[in-house]
Amino acid sequence: MSYVCVIKQRSMRKTEQFTLQEQELAVLSRVLSHPARLAILKFLAETECCISGDISNEIPLSRTTVSQHLSELKYAGLIKGEIEGVKVNYCLDHAKIRAVSEQFNEFFSSILNHKNPSCNL
Repeated sequence: MSYVCVIKQRSMRKTEQFTLQEQELAVLSRVLSHPARLAILKFLAETECCISGDISNEIPLSRTTVSQHLSELKYAGLIKGEIEGVKVNYCLDHAKIRAVSEQFNEFFSSILNHKNPSCNL
């Protein structure tokens, strides 16, 4: 079951009135809306791969809180985690991040393409 499906099941039925693209972007926006998750993504991009313990040394949060943020990012597919002994190595899922970037670019491009000449604000 995908991340979007799980979130969709938790939400009210009114979300069904929106397109799948809008629902997916809303879920991804929620995942990306926390500064710690953005910092984790940036840290992983800069280091390419690291151990979760190293991440908690770089992000000003407890190890447990960082672990929760890592779980959200992993469940959304933005990062991958590989168990190595008692530690988990995390790295970016570049293909998923490219796809998410394209989704947001398409969405915002479609908004920018609609001009309202009567709006003078």
